[in-house]
Amino acid sequence: DFGILSPKMIMDMASIKIEQPELYDPDGYPIDGGLSDLHLGVVDPGLRCRTCGGTIGQCLGHFGYLELVKPVVNPLYGKHIYAVLRSICGQCSRILLTTDELQNPGPGKDIYKKAKKVCPHCNAKQKGVTYQKPTSFRENDIELTSEEIRQRLERIPDDDVKILGIQGGRPEWLILTLLPIPPVTVRPSITLETGERSEDDLTHKLVDVVRINERLRKNLEIGAPDFIIADIWELLQYHISTLMDNEISSLPPARHRSGRSLKTLVQRLSKKEGRFRGNLSGKRVNFSARTVISPDPWISINEVGVPLEIALQLTVPIKVTKNNLEDMKKLVLSGPTTYPGANYVVRSDAIRKKITDENKEVIAQEIDINYIVERHLMDGDTTILNRQPSLHRMSMMCHRAKIMPAKTFRINLAVTVPYNADFDGDEMNLHVPQTEEAQSEAEMLMLVQKNMRSPRYGLPVVCGKHDHITGSYLLTREGSKFSKRDVAQILLTLGVDADDLKDSYTGKEVFSFLLPKDLNITFKASFGSDCKTCTAETCTHDSFVIIKNGVLKKGIIDESALGEKKGKLIDIIHQKYGDEVAKTFIDNLTRLALIIVSSKGFSISINEVDIGSKSEKKVEKVLEDYGEKAKDMLKDYHAGKLPKSTMENKILQMGGMASNETNTIIRKSIPLNAAVIMAKTGARGSFVNLTQICGFVGQESLEGERIHRGYTNRTLPHFIAGDLGLAARGFVSSGYKKGLEPFEFFFDSVNSRENLMDKSLHTRHSGYMERRLINALQDLRVHYDGTVRNSKNNIVQFVAGEDGLDPSKTDGGKIDFGRVLPE
Repeated sequence: DFGILSPKMIMDMASIKIEQPELYDPDGYPIDGGLSDLHLGVVDPGLRCRTCGGTIGQCLGHFGYLELVKPVVNPLYGKHIYAVLRSICGQCSRILLTTDELQNPGPGKDIYKKAKKVCPHCNAKQKGVTYQKPTSFRENDIELTSEEIRQRLERIPDDDVKILGIQGGRPEWLILTLLPIPPVTVRPSITLETGERSEDDLTHKLVDVVRINERLRKNLEIGAPDFIIADIWELLQYHISTLMDNEISSLPPARHRSGRSLKTLVQRLSKKEGRFRGNLSGKRVNFSARTVISPDPWISINEVGVPLEIALQLTVPIKVTKNNLEDMKKLVLSGPTTYPGANYVVRSDAIRKKITDENKEVIAQEIDINYIVERHLMDGDTTILNRQPSLHRMSMMCHRAKIMPAKTFRINLAVTVPYNADFDGDEMNLHVPQTEEAQSEAEMLMLVQKNMRSPRYGLPVVCGKHDHITGSYLLTREGSKFSKRDVAQILLTLGVDADDLKDSYTGKEVFSFLLPKDLNITFKASFGSDCKTCTAETCTHDSFVIIKNGVLKKGIIDESALGEKKGKLIDIIHQKYGDEVAKTFIDNLTRLALIIVSSKGFSISINEVDIGSKSEKKVEKVLEDYGEKAKDMLKDYHAGKLPKSTMENKILQMGGMASNETNTIIRKSIPLNAAVIMAKTGARGSFVNLTQICGFVGQESLEGERIHRGYTNRTLPHFIAGDLGLAARGFVSSGYKKGLEPFEFFFDSVNSRENLMDKSLHTRHSGYMERRLINALQDLRVHYDGTVRNSKNNIVQFVAGEDGLDPSKTDGGKIDFGRVLPE
């Protein structure tokens, strides 16, 4: 049973009594009765354990025990001892409740709250017990020794022990008289290059405990004065306390000579790097690889390019049958260094043999049915790709391996969104499932095309990005024409079948080759003209998409059709035609878009953010007007007509209006160039970015207000004290193209630093919140009847999520009956 170790249990599980603080004799051999005694196990080659006879690797280690000369308090149970001492009589050790109250005492941990001031059993008046962490107890300001505490706890009757809530143990066991000595296998020593031994932190601490215990024994034997005995006893208590936990707030930590704190028992177990979270729940696994990722638009979204170097190391176990016997022999003959080959063979008696260039021919002859050959990773093998942090289930998805040269994993750009990946040095992990069950489960549940829609909001996360959206716009805009030869080349590259081709095609017709033949959908494109009322099908700006019977009749394909959280086209194809059709559509679409961008060209220069002198004067006029209004506002404030908060809010409000006005000027000024195409289609950036480049950056804020911190009564030395003007409080009237003044650059940096700090803090807080939620909800599961139950089979929800719907498989919002009912 799990509980407190009794002295008898400590002696029963121990193989030897420890009596010597020394570890080794002059010859380097473990001393009998010392902390490296061979009865505790072995960590050196060539030695055998004297308890089980095992050698290093065979012997798991055995406990010993140390008999303490004087009892000491277990520091981890200080508050429990305190609760018991306050609940019992100092004289007779009975619980301080009347006989009637003992019939229904309530929770054991709360008994001290109801304890009487005079013992109902022996009429002794009780003295107040106080507790000073971690191990000091006082009664009426007189120190209670651990011997006295143990005597009180020993007198408690067994019936009272049960009432106190102590199950399967006795309270006096919380005061240590025997100390278990851990096996040497959990505190192994290492031999340095100099030949000297370096001992584990636990061993260092145990040496201190044994040494002080022996010193206390000798002082008692020679009849040393009480104050010397008390000092040594207190020192023994300190060493045992720091052996248990070296981070007790009221005790100085035990340190090495170098000044480093020792890592003792609690530190080994607790925190992220401890035994539980770091090892038992750790994620370091075999059959995995990690390297930098690179983009490859020509592989499918459900493929991953794996470097040959990794494929030679990762293996897939294949059972030998009469049908594949010859193929397996060929792989074994290739050996571990020639691809494709094999690294190991597992015989039918479970003996595993490593294949080398020297023994591969012998092993190939030996192979028989029911052997298992661990062959190299090959094209089409099931793998699981992961990018950390794994914040949602699409952070781990199933891809099929494609072995390629070079040293990076290759992924399609369309799957960067669910992984939140980019290619500025990101690394990803690859895992290879080792059983057919695991492989089939990964393919059925985790394939990329089965996770294209987010379970959070039900919209596509495997979608077009950047050049995909730009290329689709360039392809489908008015005036885009292609010759028969160009179309034939494109379709051949994509692997799309087509009947007899016409002499020329529009871009919309080329795009239609990718669409299912019975697809019908209409929606508004992102590339709009800000019309006051949408004319829908009669739109003259080509901003309304109409697809009938699989043909794009009108409209531009941009972010609304293909983008993250918006992609209406990807969404409807995935819903209506299923995973495979949607995968093929995205594969072909992304390749087609990149072909178009490559062939037509798409670049941006500094001239494209030039708005002309007329528009620049208009922007200057907006700034002048804003400056005048702000001055008037400040005059009203200084005259006492406006409170400061109202003045600040109005200045911020007017600043927002000035930015909107400038945005409108710049929209009308810049022709349809690459920068505008990216902003309007949603490929990258926005008109706010263009406004800050061409016009002015605007108001920089700190903590949601105009910048107010800095020197005494002013933000920077550039301004006079008490200046509340626009420039002095963080308004940047320059644009990024023109360049910022030194003080404007400083204000811009203030805002940037605040954003960086917010991001860092938000990541930390949300990560810790998620961890707490996982721990709170980890025993909940959805059963086949739709109910959510915990580990005790109690129903937590009668219908999962209150509606029983999976967002990744629903329409989202209102149901489109026009689409659902005809089906």
